[in-house]
Amino acid sequence: MSQAFDAPINRRQLLLASAAGLAWGLAGCSNAGQTSVPDLSFTQLDGSQHRFSDLKGKVALINFWATSCSTCVKEMPQIVATHERYKAQGLETVAVAMQYDPPAYVMQFAQSRQLPFRVAMDHSGEIANAFGPVQLTPTTFVVDKQGQVVKRYIGEPDFAALHTLIEKLLAA
Repeated sequence: MSQAFDAPINRRQLLLASAAGLAWGLAGCSNAGQTSVPDLSFTQLDGSQHRFSDLKGKVALINFWATSCSTCVKEMPQIVATHERYKAQGLETVAVAMQYDPPAYVMQFAQSRQLPFRVAMDHSGEIANAFGPVQLTPTTFVVDKQGQVVKRYIGEPDFAALHTLIEKLLAA
């Protein structure tokens, strides 16, 4: 038997290696498989009701996030910049706060950072569940004008690649 099999297993190293493998497997982006955006209603922070089907005819960025997620907080200025860069061309952005995020925290975050796009609360978890389910934040979906999800990013997107995709979808 080789020495590697005789060595005692260091549980901490095994757990760290497993976590690193999971993170590597989930990081980056994936094609979402051309699925339609669920036709659900959502409530914005101002209390107004909307439906995801209202986004049809526009390219949309749907970002699931939480105020307790450090990557979400870090990427938010780039989400804002992306929205500002493409909104005149028809990009719609919806930031969906996760069910576990306290509404007061979400409101304070959105107001203090003057988020220029729709911010919705997923009070019941129904929206996150219908989109996958979404279990990790941030998770961002790129939706074409026909209401089809064309890309899903888990974690912070490569913003240069995201911008190239948005430009291609806006031109279509």
